[in-house]
Amino acid sequence: MSPKLIAAIVGIYFLTLLVITYLTSRNATNHTFFLGNKKSPWYVVAFGMIGASLSGVTFMSVPGWVKDTQFTYMMVVLGYLAGYIVIATILMPLYYRLNLTSIYSYLEGRFGNSTYKTGASFFILSRVIGASLRMFIVVNVLQIFVFDTWNIPFYVTIFIFIVSILIYTYKGGIRTIVWTDTLQTTFMLLAVVLSIVFISKELGLSFGSLLTKVFQSDYSRVLDTDWNSKRFFVKQFFSGMFIAITMTGLDQEMMQKNLSCKSLKEAKLNMFTFSSVLVFVNLMFLILGAILVFYAGSKGITVANTDDLFPTIAIQHLVPIAGVIFIIGLISAAYPSADGALTSLTTSFCIDIIGINKPSFPESKKIKVRYAVHLVFAVVLLICIVIFKSLNNKAIIDNLFTIAGYTYGPLLGLYSFGMFTKWQVKDKWIPLVSIASPVVCFLLSSFSAQLLWGYKFGFELIILNGVLTFFGLWLFRTNKTSLLGAQKSPQE
Repeated sequence: MSPKLIAAIVGIYFLTLLVITYLTSRNATNHTFFLGNKKSPWYVVAFGMIGASLSGVTFMSVPGWVKDTQFTYMMVVLGYLAGYIVIATILMPLYYRLNLTSIYSYLEGRFGNSTYKTGASFFILSRVIGASLRMFIVVNVLQIFVFDTWNIPFYVTIFIFIVSILIYTYKGGIRTIVWTDTLQTTFMLLAVVLSIVFISKELGLSFGSLLTKVFQSDYSRVLDTDWNSKRFFVKQFFSGMFIAITMTGLDQEMMQKNLSCKSLKEAKLNMFTFSSVLVFVNLMFLILGAILVFYAGSKGITVANTDDLFPTIAIQHLVPIAGVIFIIGLISAAYPSADGALTSLTTSFCIDIIGINKPSFPESKKIKVRYAVHLVFAVVLLICIVIFKSLNNKAIIDNLFTIAGYTYGPLLGLYSFGMFTKWQVKDKWIPLVSIASPVVCFLLSSFSAQLLWGYKFGFELIILNGVLTFFGLWLFRTNKTSLLGAQKSPQE
């Protein structure tokens, strides 16, 4: 497949995004950027969130993962569904009742300023790492198949990618993203379906025969019953549940889209619809993974990294149109996570760290400050992606969830303690607790096999981290009640 053709596809796609940006960013204000004026149609948000949740990580890593882990990831996906139910019934009513723009504002009212800044800081750290990983996997493919042939350095490639995101998000913010995510989800899902069709033809099998082959093979194994395994099915389910709660329900990027809906009722419709569809979409990715393994085996194709399986087959071994579809799907998977991350990082830093929404902040400076923060985070993401390029040594999705277990865990503990107890805490000590918990968690994880009779932590690391944070808050509790005063806790 010609590098020029790939570059042309990316260019045309970007021009399409610019058209949407122009239509959605007219007369945009800070309220438009942060919450889309609370006029986002719930069904558009729901459909777009599919692409934002999957991203380039799922698009490439999950199919490649099937060779080594079969369909065991499906238990994580079912855990996601349980987690989304918790988000819709407990977290979103809280956010709407308090009329939040940044969800971390809750921590200020519940505990105090130090806890508030700590929660926002952990989100910023988590999102910078996660977004950088997601963008890296996509940009790396473009580098290998396009820019390396033109002798263009990796840092130049990522610079072009980041600048393109800046151009279409700096003004419209969340209102633009809601609609661009819809376009991107459409193309990403279309790419997966068409890829399955192309491979089935190459293998000389009908779609039905191919599905039968998949589900009769060992690759369709869902349950890992070895409790010492990182993928023991009980671990997988509860890990998925808490990953969803933290990486969606306690994540400004994902919740910002939900908070842009017209009402809590519509936000719940969005969450229930999105989560149900997401289960079937993830199953489709796993099926694609098994099919890719079949095809690679029949053609003698080997790859050093499982993340490279899908792009190698689509671009180098299938008919040219399959490569075109793959590139469109890949960039469609990349942009939703990238643009949403940049917007949410800007929102959280402006509101939670700088305090741009406070009455004392000069109105004339708000937009200028927002633009500056937006630019700074673009540079930060660029630097992180270049660093990940030099550190890439295992499946990206595994890296992502491992890191998330350390950075999102304290948020899980903070919100759990705030929502399900009435104790107040010594606010000034919360940063220490939130830093100590991941450190203790890391040490326990590193030596778990020796200490716990061979037990090895997997994605459930995020639960352990949350429990440790909760326990730390309990140690620093006081006799005072919640600063939220008369406002009821979600369980009441």
